[in-house]
Amino acid sequence: METTWTTRWRFEIAPRPVKPGVWRLKGGGHLIRGKAKDHRTGKTKTILRALRQASAAEAYRTLQEELDRVRQGMVRQEAARTRFSEFAASLFERKVAKGEIRSAQTRENWEFNLRLHLLPRFGDFYLDAIDKADVEAWLAEQATRVQQRRLSPHTVNNWLRLLREIMNEAVDELDLPKNALAKVRPLDTSMHVTFTEEQPNALTPEEIPHFLAAMRERHPQHLAMTALGFATGWRPSMMRPLRRRGETADVLWDRGVILARRSQTRRDEVMEGTKNLSRFRLAVPDELLRILRWHADHLPAGPMRESDLLFPSTTGGFRSPTALGKPFEDLCAHLKLKKRITPKGMRRTFQDLARRAQVEGLVQRSICGHLTEEMTELYSSVGQDEVRAAIGKVVALAGYRDLLREGCETGCESPKNETGAPEAPRQAVGIK
Repeated sequence: METTWTTRWRFEIAPRPVKPGVWRLKGGGHLIRGKAKDHRTGKTKTILRALRQASAAEAYRTLQEELDRVRQGMVRQEAARTRFSEFAASLFERKVAKGEIRSAQTRENWEFNLRLHLLPRFGDFYLDAIDKADVEAWLAEQATRVQQRRLSPHTVNNWLRLLREIMNEAVDELDLPKNALAKVRPLDTSMHVTFTEEQPNALTPEEIPHFLAAMRERHPQHLAMTALGFATGWRPSMMRPLRRRGETADVLWDRGVILARRSQTRRDEVMEGTKNLSRFRLAVPDELLRILRWHADHLPAGPMRESDLLFPSTTGGFRSPTALGKPFEDLCAHLKLKKRITPKGMRRTFQDLARRAQVEGLVQRSICGHLTEEMTELYSSVGQDEVRAAIGKVVALAGYRDLLREGCETGCESPKNETGAPEAPRQAVGIK
């Protein structure tokens, strides 16, 4: 029997549906049509598609899936077939545009870690095709390099943290069916000690005067920045953009105040805010202010004197992030220190000095810019003289002095010798 075709919705179809919402198409295949309310907008959305190769059952199933997607606010998942490299690049651009990635150093870290460590392994993968086994295999390879002492586990965990951040965003944006990193654990760092008793990357109070005196003698142009770093625990990136004069000066000489409100990590780019996006002011003592004034008064004529910066380079711009590296190495060799001190050691030394000076924790963090007690502890190294003094206070409260003064035989059972007979009483031990 010949079918009479009718034109509806710009398609030639059979007059009656073969299944609810499914019509045979002239020339083969089926047309699906249905309506559902989009829960995101509250408006009715129409589904209309021609499926030239589908059977009636397949067309009906497709229609129901499309209607469910509309009702649940889902979009078609073609976007999920995005490669990791494409999504990572897009995510990076959006984070920069939204200000979530601010500093030049952070941008460089993203680019470096993606290009050298993540894209070579995961770049060509579709996001929904990355599974836990892929990540664990990659992590096992990095763990082998850690065991060979070619890498630090902290470095690998930083790569893993970036990979996790990207995949978490992909799961949320593309509604991926699973997160491959949900149960992936970072490498254990408990046995990898960065700072040891022999290498704390910190100076003791007795060593600092000699270090600063040697800096004044051998590298006077870096004395003021070093003194400021030990006194405040500030990062070099916070000190390099300090302005000593101008309409927006950060050093208020007449008030004895320094404003910490900028950070410079790469080239001439300055971030308005410190590393943790905080801004604060410090009222500094006269001794430190005089050192800074001496430094400013002795800047050489030319670009350095003309610059508004407190610590300008020879061209009047920002000093290099590595400017203090070689001077610190030179002083370690000159003073014959058995430990290595880097510019980061200024921040660690400050924590130890503040603790020994019994500076209250809240005040200590307000000076150096730490947000949590945990971070302050991470940058601290307890000296053995502190430990000895602390234990001394404990044993004093416990009455050890009286025990030694009176003698152990008082009120105690006499110890026995090898034959089992009591030993002769011993003379009381007193404090000499």
